[in-house]
Amino acid sequence: MANAVIMPKAGITVESCIIGEWVKKVGDQVKIGDVLFTYETDKASFECESTAEGELLDIFFEEGDEVPCLVNVCAIGVKGEDCSALRGGSASDAPAEAPAAPAAAPAAAPAAAACATKARGVLMPKAGITVESCIIGEWLKKVGDQVKVGDILFTYETDKASFECESTEEGELLAIFYEEGDEVPCLENVCAVGPHGEPTDCLKGIGGTPAAAEVAPAAEAAPAAAAVAGGVETVIMPKAGITVESCIIGEWMKKVGDQIKIGDILFTYETDKASFECESTAEGELLEILYQAGDEVPCLEAVCKVGVAGAAAAPAASNAPVSPRAKKLAASAGVDASLATGTGPNGRIIERDVRELMANPPAVAAAPAAAAAPASVAAAPVAPAAPVAAAPEAEAEYKDVKFSGIRRAISKSMTTSLHTMAQLTHNTSFDATAILNYRKALKAAGGDYAGITLGDIILYAVSRTLLNHPDLNANMLDDNNIRLFNHVNLGVAVDTPRGLMVPTIRHADEMSLLEISKAVKALAAECRDGAISPDKLSGGSFTVSNLGNMGVESFTPVINPPQTGILGVCGTIDRVRKGKDGGIELYPAMGLSLTYDHRAVDGTPAAKFQKELAFNLENFTVLLSK
Repeated sequence: MANAVIMPKAGITVESCIIGEWVKKVGDQVKIGDVLFTYETDKASFECESTAEGELLDIFFEEGDEVPCLVNVCAIGVKGEDCSALRGGSASDAPAEAPAAPAAAPAAAPAAAACATKARGVLMPKAGITVESCIIGEWLKKVGDQVKVGDILFTYETDKASFECESTEEGELLAIFYEEGDEVPCLENVCAVGPHGEPTDCLKGIGGTPAAAEVAPAAEAAPAAAAVAGGVETVIMPKAGITVESCIIGEWMKKVGDQIKIGDILFTYETDKASFECESTAEGELLEILYQAGDEVPCLEAVCKVGVAGAAAAPAASNAPVSPRAKKLAASAGVDASLATGTGPNGRIIERDVRELMANPPAVAAAPAAAAAPASVAAAPVAPAAPVAAAPEAEAEYKDVKFSGIRRAISKSMTTSLHTMAQLTHNTSFDATAILNYRKALKAAGGDYAGITLGDIILYAVSRTLLNHPDLNANMLDDNNIRLFNHVNLGVAVDTPRGLMVPTIRHADEMSLLEISKAVKALAAECRDGAISPDKLSGGSFTVSNLGNMGVESFTPVINPPQTGILGVCGTIDRVRKGKDGGIELYPAMGLSLTYDHRAVDGTPAAKFQKELAFNLENFTVLLSK
């Protein structure tokens, strides 16, 4: 059976990593411990060692790809074995371990009785899938200190990097089981946190808290159940694609006070590529909306709260974890971060929440004063205000419109493109007689062939011509590295009501003219419907933008980063040339505007591409026969 190797979790707060370089390739024989690839976070670089032995059957992500932690990166097994089921899977898909043998059950009874405690262990994090132990660096808390969830307890390090361990429990730091410099096995208790005076010996040398410690008296079971039933759950912003960091809320379909069931559509949201609907993951009353229509929300951050009415009115102080940045800001401002309402992932209090707390501090002192007011005063009727005639509203001279998510993304991408590249544009033209005649023949043929457009014909020619010009069929990784593609992944600019989108026709050089025509139409329809997957809008090696049907005779297309070139297709105009008989003749000329990144491509190679493309289009039936 084939085994998957997952992307390690290089730190407790790390959610994804970038693949650097593959050290092994498909077909190589791999042993446990062999370095398969390098990967990096925003902090450090690492090497991923194989956790399986056999042949490297398949690689699911390429160099430069961002991969979520604990997702399958490659498959290893016996040559010829089918590993397709592992693609897209993760560590969470693995079958559960077999239950312990029944004979071991009786032995657990004495230990359970001896380990009854309200204290909880804090584990040594597993800083990477291959990391077995970590070294404690410095303790930031000492025995007797009061600890909240999210407080930094100690620093620790592997042979690769250093990290901070946040407390997962609240209470007094009762015991420290390992000192600075000690090597601690991953997922073993490092210390114990809980109510003062609770025993901790039973937590030492194990991972977690024994099951017996979780058993509560029957009398306490009912209140616990009530607390759960009366709780509040947050609904988070989905992560609509592996590269998506934030989404824009479109329209709220529910309002505060509405009753919600699991699966109800709460709101619509959009990325810079497509629109989606967010279904509720909780049931109850919609208690609070944290973001409004048009707001940009980081993925996996709380968007609203659903639960039982009145449950949100809990004590002012919160047990939610506090991010280090939020904690630092609160300390400098002299406010209690625990009083803030957490809007981060899983209710985490982040910097924005502390700033909101600073701007709108809770009115703690005002409540008693209000309560002490005489009842007669409180009950005194308020005279109704005299109605004021509404003044006629003057006609506005202008209207400020906030950019949509996709408009913002286009703005950012185009600005980055022009600021980071040495862009230059060549304008040429060719005799379009051949492709115009061929288009007429296709239209006369009827059926699917009648739908093939001049734009499809140009895409076909570009996909074949680019193979001879690798520097244009490429991505600039940085100022010193370029990725040359073996196939043409052709981006096609599509105008939609929401803005410009560029879906990708993968391996266009292997497709027929009819296949390219159908692929373009399908992708364009998905873009205009707002239903296209973000994965179909990435990975392009070259882009074509066609403004010919708008009558544009020449323009300067802007490169879609990190590509090195983009072709602008212009309209057809009649031009004059000298005929074979020496007279003057008209011919239909179509313009081509090529913008290229001068860091990667010089002027002569760019002109050679345009010349070859023009020849292929002027002799299109010859190109089809190749």
